[in-house]
Amino acid sequence: MKSFGFLSFGHYDAEGELNAGQMLRDAVEISVGADELGINGAYFRVHHFAPQAASPVPLLSTIAARTRTIEIGTGVIDMR
Repeated sequence: MKSFGFLSFGHYDAEGELNAGQMLRDAVEISVGADELGINGAYFRVHHFAPQAASPVPLLSTIAARTRTIEIGTGVIDMR
């Protein structure tokens, strides 16, 4: 296999137990773990109605600072 990546469809908490900060921390930790496993790409989509995922650039910046080789980017950007 030459490359393998994932597209995050978001983390929805129907029970209301997680806050936005925890959802973002989870995304960073998943990306760090994927980088350690040798996964080639991590892509995140924008969620218009989810405040914690409305702007992917700060999340991608944090992931870039914590990883070494994984390619990061946006899978879908809405045109507001």
